[in-house]
Amino acid sequence: MTSPSTNNAELWARREAAVPRGVGSIHTRFFERGVNAEAFDAEGNRYIDFATGIAVCNTGHSDPRIVDAVKRQLDAFSHCSFQVTPYESYIALAEQLNEAAPIEGPVKTVFLTTGAEALENAVKIARSATGRRGIVTFQGGYHGRTLLTLAMTGKVLPYKAGFGPLPGDVHHTRFPIPYHGFDEKQAVEALQALFASTIEPSAVAAIVLEPVLGEGGFYTASYAFFRALREICDKHGILLIADEVQSGFARTGKLFAMDWVREATGVTPDIMTIAKAMAGGFPISGVMGRADLMDAPETGGLGGTYGGSPLGCVAGLEVLKIIESDGLCERAVTIGNTIKGTLRALQQGGIRTIGDVRGPGAMVAMELVHDGDPDRPNPELTKAIVAEGAKDGLLLLSCGMRGNVVRFLPALTMPDDLLAEAMDRLTGLMRRVAG
Repeated sequence: MTSPSTNNAELWARREAAVPRGVGSIHTRFFERGVNAEAFDAEGNRYIDFATGIAVCNTGHSDPRIVDAVKRQLDAFSHCSFQVTPYESYIALAEQLNEAAPIEGPVKTVFLTTGAEALENAVKIARSATGRRGIVTFQGGYHGRTLLTLAMTGKVLPYKAGFGPLPGDVHHTRFPIPYHGFDEKQAVEALQALFASTIEPSAVAAIVLEPVLGEGGFYTASYAFFRALREICDKHGILLIADEVQSGFARTGKLFAMDWVREATGVTPDIMTIAKAMAGGFPISGVMGRADLMDAPETGGLGGTYGGSPLGCVAGLEVLKIIESDGLCERAVTIGNTIKGTLRALQQGGIRTIGDVRGPGAMVAMELVHDGDPDRPNPELTKAIVAEGAKDGLLLLSCGMRGNVVRFLPALTMPDDLLAEAMDRLTGLMRRVAG
């Protein structure tokens, strides 16, 4: 048996020997303890966490209210499978989410374990409800790592390379990104061209998109694009599925990003997928949708041994309470505005490598380019900022089709003094590395 390691280098050596290279780790620092928006590694080094486990800990690390709820559940039971003997917390969480969902009419929800599992089941439900086979997704979209969700994901490296053949009847079109010279009008034309050249709309079960591209770079679909998609879907009997795995649970300043869309346009999706932040760090995911659609699969067609874990359900109920009681939707807007304000001040102050600053709420992206030119991405600088940021006590993530976007996903519970400290560190980092 290997003796316990006490430093990051020793742990990394053990990791390299025991874990396959296909499992990547952005940082070589080993997480040992988290407190709200701060993380501490195996050597006791402190970091301000802008990764939050990839948008999972919106309520911060180890919120005592969530921890206590899970401990109480552990004292009762940890697992029995809802498909064998159901339990009340699953129903209670479904009821609350059904009421909150930005979906027209009665809503039902099924719980699963991972985001990819939610996407797979959303496709199953759409195909069952429509009797159609085709799925349309977008370049730059990220929907998971299982074979079906890999086919849906719109980015080859590192996700899809070498894993083919992938499931068929999944088709990609371009996502509207005005910063890259491709607007919603062109995106609609591209979708119509797909229908003319690749698959007839009458064979399409669903169009699936992230309201805000996650791994693709935090580009937000415009309200005009959602109006156009809804019109196309209604015309051809296609279902509209919103993937809110990364954007949900107050991250964008509303409980769901689709709340912004519904408020501005009246457009609603037919089905939504949720995961990540819904249980404050405990594994659970879900598919929410119109009741008539959700009831399309036969009994036994949906589910999974661990789907809707009782630990995840009680944690999810607590997360919804915390979002409401602590005003986390409003807090997301405040935190996001502070981060974007800092980055734009650096941009206006002469750091021309900052090409664009964007994102709703506390889902913030900084796109890095050469000399302010959107057509000249700068992935090398992006890597340097993530690496040097860790040395400065900031845990950051990168993303984007071109590898040139730094994304900020802070805990929405981050206090003002810690946010101010983080902005000071970020300012110093950018002036040193990117100025």
